[in-house]
Amino acid sequence: MKEEFIELLKQTNREGIEDLIDFLNKTDFFEAPASTRFHGCFKGGLLEHSIKVYEILKTKTEDSDSVKIVALLHDVCKANYYKVDYRNAKNEQGVWEKVPYYAVDDTIPYGHGEKSVMMISEFIKLTPEERYAIRWHMGFTEPKELYTTIGQAYKKYPIALLVHEADLEATYFYDI
Repeated sequence: MKEEFIELLKQTNREGIEDLIDFLNKTDFFEAPASTRFHGCFKGGLLEHSIKVYEILKTKTEDSDSVKIVALLHDVCKANYYKVDYRNAKNEQGVWEKVPYYAVDDTIPYGHGEKSVMMISEFIKLTPEERYAIRWHMGFTEPKELYTTIGQAYKKYPIALLVHEADLEATYFYDI
C-alpha cells in the first residue's frame, strides 16, 4: 500500500514531490493511525484512509494531479501526531493489565487543514484549489463561526466539498 501511495504521488511530477516523499519516509506517516479511537485506529490506518479517500474522490471527479495531492495528503498533519501510551484496563479474566493506546502528541499546534497545507507547502507548490480543498476538508466539523467561509470556499472550489465528502465516506462507510 505504501508503494502505491508513493507511486501515485510520483505520477504528479510536481517539483519537490521527491523531497515530500523523503520527508514522509522520515515520519511515522505510513505507520500512524488515522485517529485515536474512531476510524482507522490501527497501525497504518492513516495510509489506508488516505488511499481510500483518493479511491472515492476519483469516482466523484476526473482523476488529476490535484485529485491525487488533495486526497493523499489532506491529513499529512497527522504525521508525528500520535504516540503510543499505556493505560490500565481489565482483561477478559478481570485482571488489571497495561494496554497500549494511541494518544495525541501535537507538537505543531497549527490547526488541522491549515497545518497540512503548511507542511505540504514546505516541499511543493500547491494550487489555490488544492490549498482550499486541503484546508477545508473537515467541512462543517469546523467551528460554526466558519460555516459561511466554508460555504464560500466550496462554491469557489468544488473539489474542496468533494474531498470533504470522500473523507466522510472513507470514515463512516468504510471505517477507515
